[in-house]
Amino acid sequence: MASDELKAEIARRRPALVELRRHFHMYPELSFEERETAAEIARRLRTLGLEVREGVGGTGVVGLLRGTAPGATDGQTLLVRADIDALPVTEEHDAEYISRVPGKMHACGHDGHIAIALTLAELLAGRADALRGTVKFAFQPAEERIGGAAEMIRDGVMEKPTVDAVIGLHLWTPVPVGTVSVAAGPVFASADGVTLRVRGRGGHGAMPHLSVDPIVVAAQILVALQTLTSREISPFHPAVVTFGIISGGTAFNIIADAVELRGTLRAYDVADRELLRRRIGEVARDVAAGMRAEVEYELTGGCSACVNDPAMAELVRRAAVAAVGPEGVPGGDQRQAASDDMAAFLEAAPGCYFFVGASNAERGITAPHHSPRFDIDEDALAIGVEVLARAALDYLTP
Repeated sequence: MASDELKAEIARRRPALVELRRHFHMYPELSFEERETAAEIARRLRTLGLEVREGVGGTGVVGLLRGTAPGATDGQTLLVRADIDALPVTEEHDAEYISRVPGKMHACGHDGHIAIALTLAELLAGRADALRGTVKFAFQPAEERIGGAAEMIRDGVMEKPTVDAVIGLHLWTPVPVGTVSVAAGPVFASADGVTLRVRGRGGHGAMPHLSVDPIVVAAQILVALQTLTSREISPFHPAVVTFGIISGGTAFNIIADAVELRGTLRAYDVADRELLRRRIGEVARDVAAGMRAEVEYELTGGCSACVNDPAMAELVRRAAVAAVGPEGVPGGDQRQAASDDMAAFLEAAPGCYFFVGASNAERGITAPHHSPRFDIDEDALAIGVEVLARAALDYLTP
């Protein structure tokens, strides 16, 4: 297919693409509650003639597009992933398509991901005779809670037919519209929730010698844990240990019995992650023991790093260059400290997760992800469709 023809067809679909994104933006649903969203996705996929399975991993939807080119039945299967959940955020925006659901908002671009994937399905369904293989569309619930991808995989999304490769995108406002970021290797960090419960012995604030002050112990633990990334991890391997919550105590003059610390651990390297997961507990317990206190240590919500396969990253990079030109596809380190359970798909099959720039400073579209003022430059939608379409056609065309 000629490049100009593909661009022209996507351009013709742009009004419907934007309308579709705005529809999902107006009616957001939270993780594992995406019932109306899933029903609308399934309805549209069936209209296109795809084989549809609902309730995958809870509220996920899978659409199967079988190519009809010679040899298609023996061809490979490419999975295209799009996350579909919203966030518990009250939107602060004056756009006509503002969320109609109080306290809920698509503040991360997933509404755009849905629209892009549905438009891609329509585009490729019209070219089934050019596909020597199968495209499996996975509309994933609960990315924001980390867990929907694993649930879909447990429900067999990577089977029947077996998935050979995976691609997906994230609309990304740290990057300007017209730019596509693609890189091999890690692009999103792993993420683990960390909880430390420091138990001392409460008492009067004026008589600390009769107590074991868990707040003082917690302070020493916090300082000690910061040495893990600076002294036990290579300076060439980024990693983060951050505690965002310290809670405990009832009054200014009472020494508490216990204090709870909650934070996050981020890393890109598997060995670094495992070392930090182990050492946080060891250091916290040893520091506490030296100060006559005890610590309970808990890890929650684990998510691996998103690691792109070099061959699949090159496939997407070629597609991106064809879509936006070489000047729109910067090289260098593309890693982000955020996390995404697309990692589970990338662990199950070689793949590529890439970023499509969606900010526009001239139009005031600069709010960060998860902000109540978040929005995207909708020109990014067509770019996302084009890059995915070119990558899929390249992968599955004879």
